[in-house]
Amino acid sequence: MGKQPVRMKAVVYALSPFQQKVMSGLWKDIPGKIHHKISENWHSAVLLLAPLVGTYSYVQHYQEKEKLAHRY
Repeated sequence: MGKQPVRMKAVVYALSPFQQKVMSGLWKDIPGKIHHKISENWHSAVLLLAPLVGTYSYVQHYQEKEKLAHRY
């Protein structure tokens, strides 16, 4: 059994300079994509956002308390 050459067809992809839409798929239905990502991975979102919100609120409370302490 010898090797027989196989003819391959070349596929050439070309973009027309008048038809290029580079980032259209990224912005298409962006609220739906965000909702899907959050609803699918809500536990990861909570674990990411809870420490950030907690730290921010703690800092705001501490700064307000410090401002009030220097009042009198």
